[in-house]
Amino acid sequence: MRGVFVSVIFGLVVTVLTAVGATAQQAEIKGTIDQQFEAFKVDDFEGAFEFASPNLKQMFQSPENFRRMITTGYPMVWRPAEVRYLELREVGGSLWQKVQITDTKGYTHLLDYQMVETADGWRIASVQMLNAPAVSA
Repeated sequence: MRGVFVSVIFGLVVTVLTAVGATAQQAEIKGTIDQQFEAFKVDDFEGAFEFASPNLKQMFQSPENFRRMITTGYPMVWRPAEVRYLELREVGGSLWQKVQITDTKGYTHLLDYQMVETADGWRIASVQMLNAPAVSA
């Protein structure tokens, strides 16, 4: 009986520690994305570029190239009216944070942020649009 009790307690401890770790991880990921949104709001593209993963930085090569991509391809990210964080999930070994953004015209966009952990913290490796924009009701 004592062995069963110890096993149950051990299982609960592992479950709680895993949940706490996942919550902390999600908070750090949300913090990274939030900081990039804050940089975009004040047109600090150099600061926003710092939240890109090393591979993304290599692909765009400069904050100016990054600015052009954001302002032309992702204006809802550059000037969001509202941001809601949905689920964080693992897909194929990568962490993806789903984010719902309402732009200044009232359109809702669903985006998926692929996150990677680096020595400097969580960074954004890619962003995918999951659906066509829809008007908010």
